[in-house]
Amino acid sequence: MNLNSNVDLLIVGAGPVGCTIAERASTIRDWRSVIIDKRDHIGGNCHDCTNEHGQLIHKYGPHYFRTNQDEVLNYLSNFTDWIPGNYVVKSSVNGSLYPFPINLTTLEKFFNKSFTESEARSFLEDLSLEFEFPSNSEEFILSRLGRDLYESFYLGYTKKQWDLHPKDLSPSVCGRIPIRFDRGESYVNAKHQCIPKDGYTSLFSKMISSENIQFLGNTDFNAIKQNFLPKVATIYTGPIDEYFDYCYGKLPWRSLAFEWKTFEEQFVQPCVQINFPNENLYTRSVEIKHVTKQNLDTTSISYEFPKSQGDPFYPIPNESSSSLYDKYRILAQKETENSKVFFVGRLAEFTYINTDEAILKGLETFDKISTLNDTT
Repeated sequence: MNLNSNVDLLIVGAGPVGCTIAERASTIRDWRSVIIDKRDHIGGNCHDCTNEHGQLIHKYGPHYFRTNQDEVLNYLSNFTDWIPGNYVVKSSVNGSLYPFPINLTTLEKFFNKSFTESEARSFLEDLSLEFEFPSNSEEFILSRLGRDLYESFYLGYTKKQWDLHPKDLSPSVCGRIPIRFDRGESYVNAKHQCIPKDGYTSLFSKMISSENIQFLGNTDFNAIKQNFLPKVATIYTGPIDEYFDYCYGKLPWRSLAFEWKTFEEQFVQPCVQINFPNENLYTRSVEIKHVTKQNLDTTSISYEFPKSQGDPFYPIPNESSSSLYDKYRILAQKETENSKVFFVGRLAEFTYINTDEAILKGLETFDKISTLNDTT
């Protein structure tokens, strides 16, 4: 097939954004899309697969689907059934496990005293340090929880995860984690907390099952971009600095390495995730079987080791990286105007987003491209 003359959209990246745009383009406009990805699979970092023990594992770390957007849940429900999300996380501090995010139970166990909601709020107000406008993650947490909780639950984890002190990271890094004044143990706050019944890869496979969509794995954009001239647009979801040949320098990312261990037991951990802020070289251990609900006599745990080199997972948010990204963002805007290349998603926008946010970006970007195509 001569792809040059038969493609409406070239989509770089087979993650949630790319699959969503391809599906909408095929279903609504009957457009033909080619999706390429450096990896040999679809789903991006959401990709899950069955290991040699028949366990469905999250290859690139746990993805706890949640959303407040009915639109996103209703859309994805066309391609999957759901099971409830069992997202319970505990943090290991001084040899004991505490609910995390911090809640009333955490406070009572840590300080060895009972609290009502109002008593806990007053207690933390007394502990908190005064920063009217916190300028970094350290100041943000100190202004809400005080020093003891900050040093026990946040400081060590943040330094391992980012290889930076919290005072060198924007408030948003630690600010993403809620603080609860009830006994709720869910890791996330969201209206809908569920996970695709048969996994993410099954979900995305159904989304791009149309004959209008072709997937090319193990394919580098720079190696094939001269072979494509899409009729409508190119959607680029890869690293924005790589697209522009790092002309302003590399944007800073943190990567992860995973170590897996399998056990001849139903479960090993009491919950899906345990954080280790002050012990071990890894940041967390994840037993995803708590979420997938598989009925097996074996289980596997992944241990996450943050590192500076490797696939980009988490953008490092601070003032210097934001300024560098702004330079690339201006180039991207010009590329969109001049060449109809749309930069969308975590890597292309140098941002940390959850899966539902990626899906929403895909839906919104398709609508934008479709509307622009009608007016040209």
